[in-house]
Amino acid sequence: MLRASRKIGLVFFPAFDWAISPTHPEREERLLYTQDQVMEEGLLDVDGIIEYRVKPATAADIQRVHFCVPDEQAVTTESHLISAGGCLVAGDAVLRGEVESAFALVRPPGHHSMRVVHGNRGFCNINIEAIMIEYLRDRYGIRKVAIVDTDCHHGDGTQDIYWHDPDTLFISIHQDGRTLYPGSGFPHEAGGPNAQGATVNIPLPPKTGEEGFLYTLEELVMPLLERFEPELVINSAGQDNHFNDPITNMNFSARGYAQLNARLRPDIAVLEGGYAVEDALPYVNLGIIMAMAGMDTSYVKEPNYDRDYRPQPPDITMHIHRVVDEIKALFLEGGLKKTSYAEGEIVERNRNIFYDTDVIYEKQRERIRVCSHCAGALSIDSSASTDRHILGVHIPRDACDLCQATGRKWFDEAASGGSFNQVYLQDRVRRVYERV
Repeated sequence: MLRASRKIGLVFFPAFDWAISPTHPEREERLLYTQDQVMEEGLLDVDGIIEYRVKPATAADIQRVHFCVPDEQAVTTESHLISAGGCLVAGDAVLRGEVESAFALVRPPGHHSMRVVHGNRGFCNINIEAIMIEYLRDRYGIRKVAIVDTDCHHGDGTQDIYWHDPDTLFISIHQDGRTLYPGSGFPHEAGGPNAQGATVNIPLPPKTGEEGFLYTLEELVMPLLERFEPELVINSAGQDNHFNDPITNMNFSARGYAQLNARLRPDIAVLEGGYAVEDALPYVNLGIIMAMAGMDTSYVKEPNYDRDYRPQPPDITMHIHRVVDEIKALFLEGGLKKTSYAEGEIVERNRNIFYDTDVIYEKQRERIRVCSHCAGALSIDSSASTDRHILGVHIPRDACDLCQATGRKWFDEAASGGSFNQVYLQDRVRRVYERV
């Protein structure tokens, strides 16, 4: 009888009732073929592979992370709640010690969803990984978390949520933003004033294959993780780097994904993108499950691999080595030039954000209090083309007294001023969420 050397929990949720359109790449077939493949291979009969039932997340779970405009009900469906809730189930299984790792095979995805949510961007409404992480921090006292995002698209939503958090190391390995949505994720994007160096972006060129991904993992990602010493490693397991994917230009295979996952050994993996629903996802997911379970993955292969796969070209290999060397110099060899700020200084950042799925334009003015004791009080003045103008104030979970006082002052002033449609307070110290 087959046995998993590492006990793993699986959570499936295909979201039968949600799709952007019947023919959109993000549709229910993304997981139905995987479910069929897992059943066909008999993985659920393997001793040590345990399937868990999903349950919905609550509005309170979302409120730890997001300012939803005008509220959570307006920007989510039941499928979004169950997708996020499936991640909570996976996290609970690991933190309770029932399994050594867990894989949440859920949709809709989430890594393009930022702290402020006016609608859907990049197929994402709410950030399911961030919702899980903040739930686990509240429930189990976890502090240091590393997120390794291996989706082909830059995880700009997750980066936004953790931009100011020194206790969260966010690493995104993705196709160069000059060639693919969302057009971001460059090495100079390294974190906010209180978390400089806690965001690491690794843009790889089109046609990167498993050789390049595994080289990047060994030379850069694993040393970064070893230095950070996280209590929990999360893999945003996007699978659209696959050579069959219809909307990207990379060259990864199912066996390569399995090798990456076996080396990374995440505590929790969460499905993100991946749109070759028949030719790639069933085999990639199979490889990841088997790798997380400590099983032999040498026989995992797509039916068309021998016909269609092409090795990584030599010029691409040279390009990848240059990129990795440049980023190593910044983040591992002390080359990152950090900006000096005065204690208590209020630093502003202005941004324009486009919701490609819902065609919403948003302008943000962000303020962060520079603090050497905590992640800093944060406020976001957000106006959208939907005629919604809101202010969200975030007090981080470790906030010092001065940052707590600053955040509450910003909230009280805005709530009494009357110039916003809504004003939000996300007080993670008191575990309070207010909306007026």
